[in-house]
Amino acid sequence: MKKTIIELKELTKYYGKTRGIENISLRLSQGEIFGLIGENGAGKSTTIRTIMHLLNKTSGQVLINNKEFVKTDISIKESIGYLPSEICLYCDLTVKQMLNYHASFFKKSTNTRRRKLVKLLKLDETKKIEDLSLGNLKKLGIVLAFMHQPQILILDEPTSGLDPIMQNVFYELIKEEKQKGTTILYSTHILNEVSKICDRVGIIKDGRLIKVETVEDLTKQNLGIVTITSVEIERIIKELKVEVIYKNETTVKFKNNLSHQDLLEKLTTYKIDKILIEDMNLEDMFLHYARRDDNV
Repeated sequence: MKKTIIELKELTKYYGKTRGIENISLRLSQGEIFGLIGENGAGKSTTIRTIMHLLNKTSGQVLINNKEFVKTDISIKESIGYLPSEICLYCDLTVKQMLNYHASFFKKSTNTRRRKLVKLLKLDETKKIEDLSLGNLKKLGIVLAFMHQPQILILDEPTSGLDPIMQNVFYELIKEEKQKGTTILYSTHILNEVSKICDRVGIIKDGRLIKVETVEDLTKQNLGIVTITSVEIERIIKELKVEVIYKNETTVKFKNNLSHQDLLEKLTTYKIDKILIEDMNLEDMFLHYARRDDNV
């Protein structure tokens, strides 16, 4: 059994009476890439910022290596590489000056790793931060997060602003970190990223973690999309009590959780002109859980 590196225990953040996140409990193992996905405003960034003590939690605990992470614990902070979704740095510094400043916070040398990352990401150290494009600013943020070779990476929307070529470079970098045993918490709304690199995924909705599953098991669940053309659309919907995605007078598209055999047996009593049965992809699966009621 792999060692637990990060543990969240009923982590809760309220803004006055407004809920940010509530009772988020989760364990991340050594070498695991965990994808946190959800719609805008679902609580992804609030979860990350609360973990990082950029927001004061209302209640709950964050444990790193079985030790509670408090704001003043420098040793734990040194073990984390953090990439925020929005990067705000000293605009009057050059990239080189910013990297030098960041390196000064660590006792160990970061020079070798820094040089490799700068070369890999094709980052110009002579440019001023205020002159960087969004993509180059994100690349600088990646170097800052990775250069001290942290045990933990916490990444909030890390590929936003990167072009497709650089996104693929970043994915390979993430895979290398996993092989080293780095534990990675990865927040994103880009679902194909999750299927490419994550081991497990957590779906967050309205500040609550509603589903945690391996990517493989999530996509293997017996869920599918069925499209039927028939003159008996209304009867099919009423009698099968299907969850309709779309319908018109002759066609209905709905979610199916029956086996194909059971579904076809039920449909034999209807006049069917056309039928299409598709497995849910990860995006369909996300929408299925994100849009259902919390008590379903």
